[in-house]
Amino acid sequence: MIDQQVRAWEVLDDAVLEVLRVVPRERFVPDAYRAAAFADMEIPLGHGQHMLPPKVDGRMLQALAPARGDEVLEVGTGSGFLAACLAQLAGRVRSLEIHPDLAAAAARTLDALGVPNVTVECADATVFAEEDRYDAIALTASLPVYDARFERALKPGGRLFVVVGAAPIMEARLVTRAGADQWVSRSLFETCIDPMINAARPPRFQF
Repeated sequence: MIDQQVRAWEVLDDAVLEVLRVVPRERFVPDAYRAAAFADMEIPLGHGQHMLPPKVDGRMLQALAPARGDEVLEVGTGSGFLAACLAQLAGRVRSLEIHPDLAAAAARTLDALGVPNVTVECADATVFAEEDRYDAIALTASLPVYDARFERALKPGGRLFVVVGAAPIMEARLVTRAGADQWVSRSLFETCIDPMINAARPPRFQF
């Protein structure tokens, strides 16, 4: 997985590669898909949601560059795998999941693995209204329309990973808060992931 998928997708950060090696991805995969735990594919989790491919996890972690002591927000806990990876690199991780059963399952797996610095909450991130709090924010679902509320939740110097657009091609971006009222956005790569539930959609054209 590391050499054939993750490195091949330009993930070269040694700390990120080590985290992907040591966090047991197979423990987060539903039993029916355990044999595909390390495959280059999205793995169904239920509710139309999917576990991201390892290469996307790697690019996200590398872009965010979480550091010891960082306070991180993850939107879309899913299986809990990315939260476990973030916890290895950062200080504290708060993870939001809209589906109660996915939140509960992820929390159980994280607890069973002894991951102490992740808090999983059942919540709808589209009503999110925090500001100036996080060093890094990882959105694991796409936004059909960019939502600036998430960038405002960053501290100065904080980083936001977000995928914006509609299928079949979406743009992954890294948004950095450069100052009190200044943000810098950088395009990273093209991908296609599940849209965030209840996220705003662009207006439909009407004749």
